[in-house]
Amino acid sequence: MGISMTIIIVIMTSLISWQAFNNPMMRAKLLFRPVDIKQRGEWYRFVSSGLIHADFAHLLINMYVLWMFGEIVEQYFTQVIFGEIWGRIAYLLFYFSAVVVASIPSYLRYRDFSGYSALGASGATSALVFAYIIIQPWSGLTLIFLPFFSIPAIVMGVAYLWYSHYMDKRGTDHIGHNAHFTGAIYGVIFVLVAAAIFEPRLLEVIWANLLAGPV
Repeated sequence: MGISMTIIIVIMTSLISWQAFNNPMMRAKLLFRPVDIKQRGEWYRFVSSGLIHADFAHLLINMYVLWMFGEIVEQYFTQVIFGEIWGRIAYLLFYFSAVVVASIPSYLRYRDFSGYSALGASGATSALVFAYIIIQPWSGLTLIFLPFFSIPAIVMGVAYLWYSHYMDKRGTDHIGHNAHFTGAIYGVIFVLVAAAIFEPRLLEVIWANLLAGPV
């Protein structure tokens, strides 16, 4: 099987983010700036902004979430829905399309406002988190700083969105917090639609798991 697509994305994003930490011009060129997309046609920013981060802590958190949930979602794609080869392709499509889709509301909202910019893989990681929640809603998750305390995935997902909403309202950084909401919705829809098209029986399994409650 070789190295997973998740690890490849983690390595690529980490390297590009690290370069951008020390290169302000590169960072400015890759930022998500709706006004530049509209006025200059720099559509690549929809994707490039997901490859850079505000600081090391921002990068570390997103890459941890990507690794933690991405490996499981990728495995679900390759072993349950699509098969090995198409599963890896579908996973890449899912991840990078999530980066794009999660930024659409911000583009529509700020395309005429030159003071707005954002960066980070938050939209894609949020999509992964909620794809995982659909797959295993009541599985126990632990946090880095609380390794001995387990929280149901669906509960952690709600807390994650609350935090994103709070930080978006504060608006004190360039992190695309509002992308978390769109990414979460996209993650759920992608998995449900993919299951309905390629493995309809999975919808019954997903629904049963959701109704089962904590075990």
